[in-house]
Amino acid sequence: MADEQGEVPFRLLEMFGAMMRYGSTVEAAESLGLSQPAVSIGIRQLEKQIGVTLFERLHRRLHPTEEALQLYEEVRPMFNLMRDFSLRAQAIRQGVSGRLRILSTPPLGHTIAPVALRELLRHRPDVSVSYDVRRLGEVIEAVQNGSADIGLALALEQHPAVNVEVLSRTHMVCLVPTGSALAEKAEISAQDLAATGFIGLEADSRIGQIIRTAFERDLASYNPRVEVRYCSTAAVLANADVAPAIVDPYSARFHASASVIERPFLPPSEITAVMLTRRGVPRSRLLHSFIAALRAAC
Repeated sequence: MADEQGEVPFRLLEMFGAMMRYGSTVEAAESLGLSQPAVSIGIRQLEKQIGVTLFERLHRRLHPTEEALQLYEEVRPMFNLMRDFSLRAQAIRQGVSGRLRILSTPPLGHTIAPVALRELLRHRPDVSVSYDVRRLGEVIEAVQNGSADIGLALALEQHPAVNVEVLSRTHMVCLVPTGSALAEKAEISAQDLAATGFIGLEADSRIGQIIRTAFERDLASYNPRVEVRYCSTAAVLANADVAPAIVDPYSARFHASASVIERPFLPPSEITAVMLTRRGVPRSRLLHSFIAALRAAC
């Protein structure tokens, strides 16, 4: 029934709309998931509340009155709007519609993430994506404050501000210019690089610390001829025949060319690819689908 202000409950309007579309209480009830008596009672309640006869029984069928036709034209846009709303909500719930905000550091943002994104969008024309590549600090901040749904990074096992989950574990590699004396070796050790010169990473970076630890384990002197901040920069310099470079395998894949040869780096130096998500926030079906695609890409 209506409230004290005389407002018509939406459920009664749904019954009225279904009756106008299907022309019988049986079909209207089926479309709404109700019983036929419930629809009949609802229509009588609506007629009583608004003081207008909406349907007349002729030849054992209910026919809309002129007043019903006029009222239906007024409320038809509302039914269309609610139907669109329901379909949209269903699409979001099923993960085939919506918006996803992805932020990544360069190694994963240029390799694995694009592959996963391609798979996500392949059969989801109604999904839109915000995608950017940033420094690690910016990725963490964006995930923490909610401006990104997911962040991707390397060499970050845990963080106090965000959830960190490992996507894959792999090992650092060496990019050797094809003209280098080391190009003939099947594996490149820290001792090899210490003897011939190499491109290193800044010690205060996480990956730089991993490389320094490898040199210490191999009792090799860590004295790079060139020191850079990012693996992608090291890979570019290796391609320019400056010197061999120790990089993550994702950057090596992105910068692969005929100018360099990829070799395993010894001692084995593990590096993790991780995803970052906001704490205390449920994941959407769309985000779950992207994460599944990421794991497959890894």
